[in-house]
Amino acid sequence: MLKINNLHAYYGKSHVLHGVEFDVNAGEIVALLGRNGSGRSTTAKAIMGLVDCEGSIAWKGQNITGKKAYEVAHLGIGYVPENRDIFPTLTVEQNLLLGQKGRAQKGRWSFDDMYNMFPRLKERQHTEAGVLSGGEQQMLTLCRTLMGDPDLIIIDEPTEGLAPKIVELVGQYLKTLKERGISVLLIEQKLTIAMNISDRALVMGHGSIVFQGTPDTLRTDAYIRKEWLEV
Repeated sequence: MLKINNLHAYYGKSHVLHGVEFDVNAGEIVALLGRNGSGRSTTAKAIMGLVDCEGSIAWKGQNITGKKAYEVAHLGIGYVPENRDIFPTLTVEQNLLLGQKGRAQKGRWSFDDMYNMFPRLKERQHTEAGVLSGGEQQMLTLCRTLMGDPDLIIIDEPTEGLAPKIVELVGQYLKTLKERGISVLLIEQKLTIAMNISDRALVMGHGSIVFQGTPDTLRTDAYIRKEWLEV
């Protein structure tokens, strides 16, 4: 579904990504791993048209390099940024409603799906999002993106700062996405959740992909783990 070739990205004159290449297939969870500053979040932003880039980003065979973020979103790619970008003065339900797009009116997800997945959101559906806890805001951000009925969802550090019980819940949630036929590009530092739910693992270092393979292969690759993942 998504194929990236020779991707370079820049912040002003700073060259951040150096020839990144990988793909994500239909119904697949791909974990993009690496230390802070390795280029993982920049890769997500490049796909979404949020940074200057060169190379090829193909979505279902269509070159989307250079498209605006809203154009990419309407093509069926959902993006959950690491900063839990909610609308704080709107209620939970209003935030979810804003996630809907034209393609989502008869999509795979409904308000009931969101509330069944995360009952806490139903309890707080009329509460302003700005007063939710960090975990609740993360749930809301994930669900709002799903309301747009994406075929691929890019999730940046979904478990950052969350309690272990919520981390486990997010992992179950991501498996549910796969069961519904949605591909996932998971950007994560916590190896446990990424390795347990992903079909393939990618490791980034200094703006390039330094490893591609199965989670089992990564578990046995002591060099990659020590050189590019362990702090």
